[in-house]
Amino acid sequence: MEETSQSSARRDQSISKKLIINESLFYLFLKRGIDISASIIGIIVLSPLFLILAIVIKIEDPKGAVFFKQTRVGKDENEFKMYKFRSMVSNAEELLEGLLDQNEVSGAMFKMKADPRITKMGKFIRKTSIDELPQLLNVLKGDMSLVGPRPPLIREVNEYTLFHKQRLLIKPGCTGLWQVSARNNVGFDEMVSMDLNYIKNRNILLDFKIILKTLLVLINTKGAY
Repeated sequence: MEETSQSSARRDQSISKKLIINESLFYLFLKRGIDISASIIGIIVLSPLFLILAIVIKIEDPKGAVFFKQTRVGKDENEFKMYKFRSMVSNAEELLEGLLDQNEVSGAMFKMKADPRITKMGKFIRKTSIDELPQLLNVLKGDMSLVGPRPPLIREVNEYTLFHKQRLLIKPGCTGLWQVSARNNVGFDEMVSMDLNYIKNRNILLDFKIILKTLLVLINTKGAY
């Protein structure tokens, strides 16, 4: 534990300037244009599925809302409300405190395969990542991009070192290099490394590759929970 802390401290001390990222106006303009177009088309095409899911979620747990809104941290540590289809019981946040000691991933994240808070419908939509589809609204609003680092929770960011905070230099995404490469099969530090690799090398071609890989990952649900 002490060695890990010392390693993080050395990395923080080595950060004298921000990560070099692609800030080309052409790339940013094209990326935003794709985000807007794709999110509008996605919302329209998927609206029948949204309606069906809303009905099923309400039938299983009438007390809870269809959508789950959660505060996440985006670019430059700005907070925003991220939307998902609710996949857990309505009092899931209250129950989290009693489950933190059963976290199955290292670092500033919480993941648990047999999370008792997940509903029957929730297991299916999380396994297929359908619960993430409402984030198209976040993309349309400009809180998120189609491709980028996973938006963390406030309590996760509170545990970040300066090194980890570099992943907050750009807009978070619905999918990213970590999601299509390893999903839940790697620890927090590996996820950060993948995010920083994306930030340093991002371009339209890489974004399209990640989106295509995301479609394949959705078909193969291995590693999702």
